[in-house]
Amino acid sequence: KGAIKNSIYEVLTNKCDIKDAIIKTKFTKLFILPATMNLAGLDVELVQMEYNDPEFKKNWQLKNALSEVSSSFDYIIDCPPSLGLNTMNALVASNSVLIPIQCEFYALEGVAQVLNTIIITQTKLNTELTIEGVLLTMLDSRTNLGLEVVEQVRKFFGDKTFNTIIPRLIRLVEAPSHGVPICEY
Repeated sequence: KGAIKNSIYEVLTNKCDIKDAIIKTKFTKLFILPATMNLAGLDVELVQMEYNDPEFKKNWQLKNALSEVSSSFDYIIDCPPSLGLNTMNALVASNSVLIPIQCEFYALEGVAQVLNTIIITQTKLNTELTIEGVLLTMLDSRTNLGLEVVEQVRKFFGDKTFNTIIPRLIRLVEAPSHGVPICEY
C-alpha cells in the first residue's frame, strides 16, 4: 500500500517501461498496472505528443506497451466510464470488450455512444475487436425500472447479454475503498 512510483500514466507517456510499473499483488498470479490521478490529464498530453511527433500514435500507446509483456500475462483492462483516449487505447489493445450496463435509465442512453465508438474502432483501428458480451450491473430488483432495463438490454443484445446480473450491494461499493477484491472482502 505504499506510494505508486510508476503507473499506466508513465507508461503511456513514455516516461517508464511497462515492466517498471507492473506490481505483484498478494494474490496468486494477480499483477496490476496501477492508475493514478495523473491519468485524468492524459488526453491532452497524448494529443500534444502526437502534435510534436507525427510518428507518434496516440491511440496505440497501450497496445505497444502491452506487446512487451504479452507472453507473460492475460489482460483485463478496466476503463473509466468515458470515451476518451484512455478508452480508445484500451479498445485498440483488446481482442474483445465487455460492456457493463447499470440497470438505470440514463445508462441506456450511453450505450449508443459506446457501440458507435466500438464500431469506429473496429473499422479504423482494430478489426479484430469483438463484443464479448454485456453485463448488467447494479440491479435493484425491487424497482420496475431496473427490471425494464434488463428486459430492454436483453431484447437489443440478445445472446450477447450474460445471464448473470450483478445486484446493487453495499459490499461491492465498499470493497475498492479497502483495496481488496470483492471475494475477499
